[in-house]
Amino acid sequence: NAARLFLPHMQRDADARLELERGLRSALERQDFSLHFQPQVDMDGKLVGAEALLRWSHATLGQVSPATFIPVAEETGLIHAIGAWVIDRSCQHIREWRDLGVDFGGRISINISPWQIAHPHFVSHIAAQVAEAGIEPSALTLELTESALLSDFDAALNTLQQLSAIGFRLALDDFGTGYSSLAYLQKLPLDELKIDRSFIVALQANIAHPLASFVIDVGRRLGMTTIAEGVETAEQKSILRQLGCELMQGYFICRPLPAVEFRRW
Repeated sequence: NAARLFLPHMQRDADARLELERGLRSALERQDFSLHFQPQVDMDGKLVGAEALLRWSHATLGQVSPATFIPVAEETGLIHAIGAWVIDRSCQHIREWRDLGVDFGGRISINISPWQIAHPHFVSHIAAQVAEAGIEPSALTLELTESALLSDFDAALNTLQQLSAIGFRLALDDFGTGYSSLAYLQKLPLDELKIDRSFIVALQANIAHPLASFVIDVGRRLGMTTIAEGVETAEQKSILRQLGCELMQGYFICRPLPAVEFRRW
């Protein structure tokens, strides 16, 4: 009892989605992905680690944003294979840099999808990966977003407790932009709280900064390290130092770099 119009843009969207999905499968087979690394430093500029950021160069689409291809990877289930690849490559880089005597800060942060956290064998798989690579779990910081906790908090908590017991460092990314309960937060075995870039952009001299200050204070009270992402100016760095933030990353320090350039940096 209705009319439906099939418009040209719907076919274009469907074609683009199919091309992305096919491209992801092909990229996994041909190892077309790469990792870029963004340095993380303390307020005195000392390197403490780096965040590994996935990059994909498609044959016809060019550089595809993770914001575009990660949702497709999650919906198709390819995120598990892609996530395993990221962990393997990160471990390889850690081992290579150590062999060459490169001071990379000692640890690499990796973004973990809610789908990976929800997988029943994720803990055993990642533990096996680092053991095979000869890397101690504490060399990896696993970053998860609040959405990883929402569907089944108890199951996510159990997974995080297992990861923490093995020795992995855990970070909550984009804290303050979602719906995390403070009651939940104090139950999680987290090592780091990451201050969302949207809070950093708003930092200006002579203006109150209740949101950024709140996140930093929560982290301090719960014994977590606070790290600001998206720091782009000396003014933002100065304000963060005054607020008591401990670590930072962003274009003010360095853009994400391919592995060779990061090593040179």
